[in-house]
Amino acid sequence: MYEIIYQNVEEKKEYEEIVKKVLTQCFQEEKLENAKLSITITMTTPENIQKINKEYRGIDKATDVLSFPMFEKDELDEKIQNKKFLYEDILGDVIISIEKVEEQAKEYGHSFERELSYMLVHGFYHLMGYDHIEEEDKKRMRPKEEKILTELKIGRD
Repeated sequence: MYEIIYQNVEEKKEYEEIVKKVLTQCFQEEKLENAKLSITITMTTPENIQKINKEYRGIDKATDVLSFPMFEKDELDEKIQNKKFLYEDILGDVIISIEKVEEQAKEYGHSFERELSYMLVHGFYHLMGYDHIEEEDKKRMRPKEEKILTELKIGRD
């Protein structure tokens, strides 16, 4: 279902527990627990995420989370509806700046767990083809994110 890669970041059991809990809930919510889909989660530094952001998006700045889906939304929806997955399809990659997670948790006044959980849910729904650029798209994505966090009882402190 997922793989965690640590790129210049210390491995921590706490991260792994949060990833497991959050992604399990995401997969259950979308009724994908039996789908042969996997996600790669990379925990990295602001410097690494800035390089990736510049290389793939042409934006030369660090960010908190990047998502690289393997499917367009329509293609993924069709695969899900028809249960047409290969042995193990890759849903995509989510890259998270751990330092940014720590900064934003302090800035927003909530826990590290809440901020990392949000980044994971946010990245997951980008991989599922959701976006938030247009207000209409945001109205579909945000409630899904909040539902997962609410079900996990990971609220704003």
